[in-house]
This record gives sequence, structure tokens and C-alpha cells, in this order.
Amino acid sequence: MYRGRKATDGRTIRLAELLGLLSHALDMTEGQPIGHCARACWIGTHVGMALGMADDDLADLYYTILLKDLGCSSNAARICALYLADDIRFKKDFKTIDGSLSAALRFVFAKTGLESGLSERLRAIVNILQNGGQISRDLIETRCHKGADIAARMRFSPAVQDGIRCLDEHWDGGGKPEGLRGDAIPRAANIALLAQVADVFRTDRGPQAALAEVRARSGKWFDPALVAAFLEVAEAPHFWDALNAPDLEQRLFALPPALRAAPVDETFLDDIAGAFSDVIDAKSPFTADHSGRVTLYTDMIAEQFGLSSAHRRWLRRGALLHDLGKLAISNQILDKPAKLEDHEWKAIRTHSWHSERILERVAAFADIAPIAGAHHERLDGKGYPYGLKAEELCLEVRMLTVADVFDALSAERPYRAAMPIDQVFAILEKDVGTAFDGECVAALREALSRLRYAA
Repeated sequence: MYRGRKATDGRTIRLAELLGLLSHALDMTEGQPIGHCARACWIGTHVGMALGMADDDLADLYYTILLKDLGCSSNAARICALYLADDIRFKKDFKTIDGSLSAALRFVFAKTGLESGLSERLRAIVNILQNGGQISRDLIETRCHKGADIAARMRFSPAVQDGIRCLDEHWDGGGKPEGLRGDAIPRAANIALLAQVADVFRTDRGPQAALAEVRARSGKWFDPALVAAFLEVAEAPHFWDALNAPDLEQRLFALPPALRAAPVDETFLDDIAGAFSDVIDAKSPFTADHSGRVTLYTDMIAEQFGLSSAHRRWLRRGALLHDLGKLAISNQILDKPAKLEDHEWKAIRTHSWHSERILERVAAFADIAPIAGAHHERLDGKGYPYGLKAEELCLEVRMLTVADVFDALSAERPYRAAMPIDQVFAILEKDVGTAFDGECVAALREALSRLRYAA
């Protein structure tokens, strides 16, 4: 499978394209139609250009909007626990209500605990009514600060970090988490929020609904000057048509702020893969640092096999991003402390397919997409999503599969405690030849044994 890094074969990797396509994973965790972050970036960047923003400020705005949802996976488990609801559906629907408190209250009554017993539902609603302000503040603070931290890991400027951190602040001081008011809110944050609202309502109800909603929030959520600029931009010929155009992303990646960024080097690719693994692992408390541990175990196996340093670096990226598709799965399923129903199990089985679909569109990661997509396949053909058989599974997939299952068994899960290492290897070795490659299992055992003796 490994054919060397294309990035060193003369191809230039552009930052905007890389992150624009990876932002599809962020769209999934927010329940938005694929391309939401890209469409919002198109809207917001045109607002910035209409305002005559300086080049550096416009670049910061561009990446603030493209990455505005970096922290959104971090509050998914808490939303499920508090509202007894599918976090993805809940977040999607919440964005389409108007900005009033009464609408928020009606939403809570309508959406909380619909599949729970009456007493459980009432307890959840009472808790939200009694502590709603603090709950909302905590959820937003967690999301925005996590997003800013991940942006910092990706080497973005303090201005981009602040833009993400302040995404939910409102012009009139009624936003969260800090209740910033007026010019205390970074302009990039307020434009990003406006662009988000515009795209959500345009997608759900059409351009006129988007215009009406933005106007209604002028002076409340948004700086009136930004609203005026948006309304001016929205009158341009074909503005709304562009958002439905099949080449929208190519247009987005050709805008001036996208062209200013330096090409992405190999070290930056590592940082981006690591940052998105943080997004993945933040989704559930039971998968905290799962991607990092799987990457370590995969690399230990690869070292035992004598793979080159370049080959191992390539494979580490595949391991970091193998669970990207879990962002499309509700935490009601991921964190369920009981046996999954058939429809829930079917949903889980789509996550590796989603991982492959996202990565195959990203030029820098396209060659690791098949590795990520096949990490739940088995040698006997009974795995998923494709039912591939032994002869169709390359060495890299076999390594990743062993590492993934080893970590899943040796870590705590919502339905059981962590297993002792000897028990984990007994399970792996029992399924050698049917599920797992025996040489990969032996390599991991040997690597861990060497590590234990070295400690």
C-alpha cells in the first residue's frame, strides 16, 4: 500500500484546500450538510472584503470561519447526558431556531428526552430550567476553548484562536461564555457567527429566510455594520447561486487569503493530523487519546517489522485519522452502556466508511484513506464496511487493526472496565488467522515486552 509521500514528489499542498476538505468532518459533528464550513467561509470572506479588511486580517477571518467548529465534538457527550438526545440532531435543529429566549425554551421542551421515560424526561427538563444559564455557558466555553486550543496546535495566529474562542459572543452582550459586548468581540468572530447563521438558514429555508434572520439579529447578535456589509454582498449577481455551485470549493480556495498561505510541509501535515485526532478523541470520554494510543501501538508494530522512518510517518497519520468518521455518529450510540440495537450497530459500522470518504478527497491524505477505511476488516472476510478478505488486506491495515483492537480492549469502555494486558493478548491470539494477523500480534507483544524491560 505504501508508495512514498506524494508531497515530496513535486506536488504543492495548499493549506486552504487541506483544511477546507477536512472541515467536512466538522460539518458532520454539527449535523450540517457537507460543505457548511466552506460555504460559511465564502460568505464571511466576502463580507470581510466588502469591509476592506487588511490582508492579514482577512486571512485570519478566512481560517477562523473555516475552522470555527474545531471544538464542537468536545461537548457532544455532555449534550447527550443533559438533554437525553442525539447530540448531532440536537445541535443541527437548535441552529435553526430564532435567537430568542422563548424559542430556546420551546426547543428544550420539545427536544429533551423524547425517547426516555416520563420521570427521567421531567428530571432532565427541571435541571435545565434551574441551571440552564450555567449549562449553556459551560457547553459553549468547553467547545470554544477546545477549538482555540486545537487551532493553536495547528500554528494559527492568536487572532484566529480568539475568533474561534469568541464565536458565540453577541454584539449586545447576551452571548457566551464571557458576555463580551460590542467592539470587545473580535470582528472575525462576529463575522463568523453571521456567516454561520446565514448558511444554516439559507440551507434550511432559502436565501430570503437567511436575509430575514440576519436582519432580525442586527444590533443583538451582530454588529449592524457587518449586517449592512452582508446585505450589500448578498445583492451581488449570482451570490446565492455560488453557494450551490459544484465548484464552490475551488472558488473558495482561489480567494486572496487562501493564496497567501505558504505551502504545507511534512511537519505541518503531522501537526494537522494530530490536531484532527484531538477533535475525534474529544467526542467521547471513553475515547480520550484513543487515536494517540493506537498511533503509538501501530508505530511499535511497524518498527518491529523494520519499516523505514518515512513509511512509519505516513502510517502514523493514517492511525491518527482512522476514526475520523466517528464524528458522524451520535454519542447516544458511542457512549451507550448497554448492548447496541441493530440500527445502532449499523450506524457504528459506517464510521470507517465515513473516514475513508473524507480522507480520499484530501490530496495530502488520499493515500491513507484506504488504510483508515479498512481498519475494521478481518482476515476471514467478516469485517466491515466491505467484507474484505485476507488477500485484500495490506500489511499496514493489519497493523492498524491489531493496534486498534488492542487499545479498545485495554481501555475502559462505557459497557465494561479495561482488561488486563494478558487477557487482551489471549483474545487477540485466539482470533489469529480469522480476524488478526499473527505476525502483527506477535510484533506488538514483543514491542510492549521490550518497553516493559526498558522501563
